[in-house]
Amino acid sequence: MAEPDSTKYLRIALRLVGLIFIFGIYTLCVIWPSGWSWHTGHSDYLQMILGVYATLGVFLLLASRNPLAHLSLIWFTVWSSVVHAGIMAAQSFANPEHMGHLWGDVPALLIVAAVLALLTPRGAAARSAA
Repeated sequence: MAEPDSTKYLRIALRLVGLIFIFGIYTLCVIWPSGWSWHTGHSDYLQMILGVYATLGVFLLLASRNPLAHLSLIWFTVWSSVVHAGIMAAQSFANPEHMGHLWGDVPALLIVAAVLALLTPRGAAARSAA
């Protein structure tokens, strides 16, 4: 049976987001620190957040094999990205030295959340696709 287009695109999105979470965040912190890194120089915080996102990235890659079996992980990624972006946006407004994040990691997380939410089947569609 052919895979529905929505599931095919969800699999692709999960792979892209997984790879970006594993390799892209660190790269963006190096290339564009004012939009991606919250600290200058050595940062225990940056190492911690990179570890968390790299781990999530690995699990998103694994989930891409059978996305409908991993809906809770996908929805965790959606909602945790929205919450993380919201907190970072508020911190950016409270601390003007971090305004670059409103053009960097804040919209990136909202885009990740929107793409995954739009591609993930819900309710009867998720049950019938599974």
